[in-house]
Amino acid sequence: MIPNYRYKPGIYFTATFIITYALWFSAAYLSFHDDNGVYILLALLGMMVPFLVSLFMIFTSKNSDLKKDFINRLINLRLIKPKMLLAFFLIMPLTVLVSIFLSLPFGGSTSQLQFAENYSFSSGFVPAFLTLIMASTFEELGWRGYGFESLQSRHTFFTASIVFSILWSLWHFPLIFVNNMYQYEIFHENVWYAVNFFVSIIPMGVIISWLYVKNGKSVLAVILIHIVINFSQEALQMTQFAKCIETLVVTVVAAIIFISDKKTFFEKSTLPLGLAEKQISEAN
Repeated sequence: MIPNYRYKPGIYFTATFIITYALWFSAAYLSFHDDNGVYILLALLGMMVPFLVSLFMIFTSKNSDLKKDFINRLINLRLIKPKMLLAFFLIMPLTVLVSIFLSLPFGGSTSQLQFAENYSFSSGFVPAFLTLIMASTFEELGWRGYGFESLQSRHTFFTASIVFSILWSLWHFPLIFVNNMYQYEIFHENVWYAVNFFVSIIPMGVIISWLYVKNGKSVLAVILIHIVINFSQEALQMTQFAKCIETLVVTVVAAIIFISDKKTFFEKSTLPLGLAEKQISEAN
């Protein structure tokens, strides 16, 4: 965060929600009335909104430190802790496997351990794997570029991560009305599966935010983390019931992280590596 800049979380999240909702509700309407796939373009554009609003907020701020900080967090590879990233890349698939095994006593099938033949959603003429990558990239460029920073400028990390996770969950809401989208598919399969999707985002958002801070607030690191999460959910033939169990497992993981690192959660400011040192040096 930049001490000589007053972040505007209210403006950022209001603009992001209004623009995204307008695009996604339009996409929802067209998804049932358009055979040319134009709605997919609106859906993808909606995914980019957090990033586009971040860029607008940053580059119209007339604050050079804010701009330099964003670029530093985006391209500075020294911020990333390779061992921590590797650990998460192993933990996430392990979480999926544990959830599947826990579903077996409740009637879950071992076929869930097989690789998925198809993606669980359709994105029209845009390949599903590319949609997953684009969603991870543009969301995190926006959320971490400005959104999360704006919340943490006003609150402790604990409060900022909880508020952000709830907002992130609600941001996805219009997608349950867009034909063929993942949220639409699970909503029409069982409304409780859709509820689970929105609930699951909250503990996962806390974990991602924690990893973000622990990797020097590297935007690139959190993009990679988000991509791993998305593909972990699609790799195996995991049922929605097992994903409900996964929400509980992820919540336990988030609780363990919280208990073992309370100091980070109740800090009000965690500056990116290098920037903090620079500010301390300038102060002296």
